Amino acid sequence: MSNIQQHTLNIRRSGRPLDGTSRVLILLHGRGGSAEDILGLAKHLSVEGFTLLAPQATNHTWYPYSFMMPHKANEPWLSSALENIAAVVDEVEKAGVEKKNICFAGFSQGACLMLEYLARNADGYGGAAAFTGGLIGETPDQSAYKGSFEGMPIYIGTSDPDPHVPVERVKFTTSLLEKMGAKVTERIYPGMGHTITKEEIDEANEIVFK
Repeated sequence: MSNIQQHTLNIRRSGRPLDGTSRVLILLHGRGGSAEDILGLAKHLSVEGFTLLAPQATNHTWYPYSFMMPHKANEPWLSSALENIAAVVDEVEKAGVEKKNICFAGFSQGACLMLEYLARNADGYGGAAAFTGGLIGETPDQSAYKGSFEGMPIYIGTSDPDPHVPVERVKFTTSLLEKMGAKVTERIYPGMGHTITKEEIDEANEIVFK
């Protein structure tokens, strides 16, 4: 992991300084987006007083192809991206922050990456908001999904239809995360488009960041 981190891990920071008393939000931008973009989302979330950490993907993409492609098509970029998230979480935990005080949010490709990371490392984190995302792979590798969410709240909002994320994959993701102990709120909005709406933000604030 260390070699990948040294070359690709670039974190934008905002909010309060990181220490053991922090509540932390890790934000993951979408394809073509940036850490600065996704940090702007935090202005609309109920995260006043949080430490905000947003890793920047190399060339503004976490992996090159659709999240619905076989895993091997997106390697080694997918593994690198997952390791980078692990490095951010590790930094936060080494600062003394408890898992219950670590939250996640992501949009589109970033939401897919976030959900994949969480399914592979399920634990009692503070919560997660996935704005249009689902588990990764032509067929998600359920053998890689380990741990228990211990009732962790997860919000997943998406459009029907969405040009990048099939509703069927969102429903599959919700079902699997619930089996792993998450308390998932799934919202499917007809014709919403590939975006984040105020209604989604309001629901995420009520469910995840209250």
